[in-house]
Amino acid sequence: MFRKLAILIAIVFAFYGLIRLFTPAPEITNPKPRGENLICFGDSLTFGTGAPPELSYPAQLSRLMGRPVINAGRPGDTTASALARLEEDVLAHSPSIVFITLGGNDLRTGVGGKAAFGNLKTIIESIQARGALVVLGGLSFPIWDRGYGTGYRETAEDTGAVLVPDILDEIMGREELMSDPIHPNAKGYAIMAARFFAAVEPYLHGSSSGD
Repeated sequence: MFRKLAILIAIVFAFYGLIRLFTPAPEITNPKPRGENLICFGDSLTFGTGAPPELSYPAQLSRLMGRPVINAGRPGDTTASALARLEEDVLAHSPSIVFITLGGNDLRTGVGGKAAFGNLKTIIESIQARGALVVLGGLSFPIWDRGYGTGYRETAEDTGAVLVPDILDEIMGREELMSDPIHPNAKGYAIMAARFFAAVEPYLHGSSSGD
């Protein structure tokens, strides 16, 4: 099982390496981030619903990065409720790199894209104002996403956030990677962690814990 998972993660790294090779890099805000802490901020995908805490994506990302990662995920969060707790749960903790998964609950509860991505842009820019790098995990449900997939891309371009276009690509819908129809299991979260790590790896040389 672990050999298959290792092969799958290696394929993810290779895939994102090819994307970086053949896609012009957008201008990124704070590619050499200040701050001290790595923080994962978001909803149940960040919290790790469907897996033990030690196998959530933030915990698995921490092992990949070789540094502690703060899990600031809250199940049920919308972009509005996340914005309301941003100061306490992120900005007050000297963020260096912040990984975000938000928007799924907005889509599920019928929040319009303009409101959701307005909140998300405010969240991202508030974090960037502290000198931190933001890595945004997008979502794409082509049949019913009401333009949300495009919204992640446009928000990342507008703010200079690093974008993983669809953090659940090839995870959602695969029984062996899901704990329920919405949340990954430990194997699925391992792939999420690998995708976030592959996206942020080019900027790690510039991150610091005190310079």
